[in-house]
Amino acid sequence: MFIQTETTPNPATLKFLPGRTVMERGTLDIKSADSADQSPLAQALFALDGVSGVFFGSDFISVSKSEGDWRELKPTVLGAIMEHFISGAPLLNAEAGAAPQTGDEEFFEATDAETVASIKILIETHVRPAVANDGGDIKFRGFRDGTVYLAMKGSCSGCPSSTATLKHGIQNLLKHYLPDVQAVEQI
Repeated sequence: MFIQTETTPNPATLKFLPGRTVMERGTLDIKSADSADQSPLAQALFALDGVSGVFFGSDFISVSKSEGDWRELKPTVLGAIMEHFISGAPLLNAEAGAAPQTGDEEFFEATDAETVASIKILIETHVRPAVANDGGDIKFRGFRDGTVYLAMKGSCSGCPSSTATLKHGIQNLLKHYLPDVQAVEQI
């Protein structure tokens, strides 16, 4: 088994591509060892010194570190991922279910439904693919008084360039296509 790795804009996160499906649908962001019990792979990764976050995408795993050097941590992460996939163990424990993480409920006024639908289409077609390339995900959370609220996950959460991505990339894109959008905020 060959696992590719890619750097992300977040220096604390590496993206691992095992060459097979990781999540059948959706994503899963595990931010602590305490919540890793839903996944045998997440448990194995959090057992490694320095791992502070695990994010499962459709065909990748983003691993964030709190300490240490990637030159030392990367081989152990690769070993844990390889061992998991070779063992044939499921990604999620049966009691955790196979449902992807859905997150918080969305909020917006019914009168803004058409604008929200357009925002979601733009995010899905223009933003999410680029964010996934960087080892993360982005989800629409709400729209109120001209402000779009988005949740960033995986390598994008806590990334030094995430503010620039939101303000200069996503905000400009949405404002260009949708005059009702005035600002974009991360929640």
